[in-house]
Amino acid sequence: MGRAQGHKSRGKNKSSLPQVPKNMKTDGIDEEYSAELADQADLEARARANAANQRVTNKNRK
Repeated sequence: MGRAQGHKSRGKNKSSLPQVPKNMKTDGIDEEYSAELADQADLEARARANAANQRVTNKNRK
């Protein structure tokens, strides 16, 4: 018996993997933010991050 006839193990596991519901997924943000302790660099970084998130969500909606 040749290799191509009995050794097809690739892809077996894909059909049995569970899917994660959307309400259990996170966006990867897990840090605390204190507006009282923020300096100008923190505020600029937060504004840039918000702008980047808006661009991504607008790109995905199109």
